[in-house]
Amino acid sequence: MDLGIKGKRAVVCASSKGLGLGCAEALAAAGVDLVMNARGAEALDAAAEAIRSEHGVSVTTVAADVSTADGQAALLEAAGDADILVNNAGGPPPGMWHDWDREDFIKALDANMLAPIALIKGLVPGMMDRGWGRVVNITSQSVKAPIPVLGLSNSARAGLTGYVAGTSRQVAGRGVTINNLLPGIHATDRADALDGGVVKAQGITLEEARANRAATIPAGRYGTRHEFGATCAFLCSQHAGFIVGQNLLLDGGATNATI
Repeated sequence: MDLGIKGKRAVVCASSKGLGLGCAEALAAAGVDLVMNARGAEALDAAAEAIRSEHGVSVTTVAADVSTADGQAALLEAAGDADILVNNAGGPPPGMWHDWDREDFIKALDANMLAPIALIKGLVPGMMDRGWGRVVNITSQSVKAPIPVLGLSNSARAGLTGYVAGTSRQVAGRGVTINNLLPGIHATDRADALDGGVVKAQGITLEEARANRAATIPAGRYGTRHEFGATCAFLCSQHAGFIVGQNLLLDGGATNATI
């Protein structure tokens, strides 16, 4: 399918690896020029060069922490008249409800709620002026069904979801859509970290931890960055203009809900 976005310009956060990289690769395959962001310059530059070589698109890199005001300013400056924004950030550390204090919540909110909002506010007005734009926020399946050990993520991402629910309806009439992608477990560094925690807590091997987790997923496996990226690219396409303010699960059926 031709996504109809060749020549558009996309900002993709946390895109040196994992789900963000999958989104950047899929958008580049559709002919979209990229502004890629991550905190680590080495991995970011390597990912950008691989995408340039494979897809022949323009790729600008911004090594910065977008949970900070300086990082946001640097990314917005490089973004220019971006048509597409993919918000993404690594999740906060796991724990239990009694483990976190105010500073832990502030860090989670800065990374997983306030930074995406700042980038939306920075880029969506220009999209509205031009009459076309796409925003996709990578949140979590925990928005639909909270995960006890991910209370910081549950809280911050639910806050972003509430913001998007109202904002998306206010900008849709100007050709701009805002939607959220809710990943379940995918074969990424985040999954490795979570499985590593299970290894330590239960005294089992990493292979056993992965097998046990996969057994809880109706699809029987972890997701891949490639299929996640393809879904993101569709939401950014010309064909998705009537999808507004939605929360799309990509979890292999793990969230047991009717709606």
